Amino acid sequence: DIIVNIDADNQYSSEDIPKLVQPILDNKSEIVIGARPIGEIDHFSASKKIFQRIGSWVVQIASNTQIPDAPSGFRAISREAALQINVFNEYTYTLEMVIQAGLKGIPIMSVPVRTNVPLRSSRLIKSLYDYIIRSAITIVLIFMTYRPLKFFFLIGSVPFTIGLILSIRWLLLFLGGPQASSIPSLIFSSVMIIIGFQLWMFGLIAELMSVNRKLSEELQYKIRKVEWNA
Repeated sequence: DIIVNIDADNQYSSEDIPKLVQPILDNKSEIVIGARPIGEIDHFSASKKIFQRIGSWVVQIASNTQIPDAPSGFRAISREAALQINVFNEYTYTLEMVIQAGLKGIPIMSVPVRTNVPLRSSRLIKSLYDYIIRSAITIVLIFMTYRPLKFFFLIGSVPFTIGLILSIRWLLLFLGGPQASSIPSLIFSSVMIIIGFQLWMFGLIAELMSVNRKLSEELQYKIRKVEWNA
C-alpha cells in the first residue's frame, strides 16, 4: 500500500518512518518527503548547505510545490502515486519525483525528520559539483518535458529581445543618416530574431506533442492499475 524509501548510509532515523506514513494514512497526501534540518547538520559543509537550499528552491519553482528539502531520499509514496510516477533518471530520481508530482497534481507534502551521522560516504554522488550538474540537467529535461511551451518561450525570448533591441538601434541610426547605420548589425539582429522565433515554434510544436504524452501516460497508468489488481 505504501512504499518507504530510505538511504543506506544511516543518514536518516528509521524511527521517523511512522511520521512519513501517517499523512498518507490520513488521506492528506500521496507523497511525503522527509525534510532534514539542513542548517543543523554538522557534517554538511557550508557550500553543500547553500546548494541544497538553492536546489530545493529551483525545484519548488519548476514543480509549483512547497518542498523545502527536495533532494531528501527519505520519503513515503502511496501505491496510487507510484502507479503514476515515471522515473527517467535514476541518479536524481528524488528531484524528478517531486517535479512530476507537482506538475501532475499529485498531493505532496513534507514533514520534519531527524538525521544521524552517516556510516559511510555516498556511493552514488562522486562530488558535490557532479551532483549539481546532473541535478541541473534533470531539472531542465523535466521542465522541457512537462512545460515545453513555457521553457522554449523563455529561452527564445533571450535572442528575440537582443535582436529587437539591435533592430531598434539600427533603425534610429538609419533615421539619423544612412551612413551612420551598420548593415552587419542589422543582419545579426535579424538572425537573433529568427532564432528566437524558431525556438517559440519549437515550444508550440512540443506543447502539441505533449498531448500524446499525456494520453500515453494515462493509458500506462490504467494498464498498471489493471495489472496490479490482477
